[in-house]
Amino acid sequence: MDDQKKLTIIATKGTLDWAYPPFILASTAAALGYEATIFFTFYGLQCLRKDLSCLKVSPLGNPGMPMKMPFGPQWFRDINWNIPNIIQANVPGFETLATTLMKKTIGNNGVATIAELRELCQEAEVKFLACQMTVELFGFSHSDFIDGIEYVGAATYFEYGGEADISLFI
Repeated sequence: MDDQKKLTIIATKGTLDWAYPPFILASTAAALGYEATIFFTFYGLQCLRKDLSCLKVSPLGNPGMPMKMPFGPQWFRDINWNIPNIIQANVPGFETLATTLMKKTIGNNGVATIAELRELCQEAEVKFLACQMTVELFGFSHSDFIDGIEYVGAATYFEYGGEADISLFI
């Protein structure tokens, strides 16, 4: 009997902020000796693309926003920028601004980028499963994605999930 603990994660989100949890949890689990698997489906497939510029922060409708500014004098950095959704939705470029500020915050705090975390996961032998149905549904090509991915259906994920000690939906 295999005593190695197993973790599976279903990653469904394709924004910069939602790309972090699956990679952080899977890399941590692998470091703790777990066999870790991430099943990327629907918008989560964005996390596997070669070009990660598609990962943006969407502050619209996110109750976790406002964020503090990652630059300027301390009094400016301490302001809680509670910007109403109507402004976020109607100001051109607001998503780009939010993404830029998030990347600056990530960099200021020494947090790894998504590309770095993804590479760390691959080095730790985290299995990356891409939902083939979603790949086809969204018109992707396997060449859009990084190497080292298995293209599978939901039934294959259940083989991993059915044996897992921990399964998470993100």
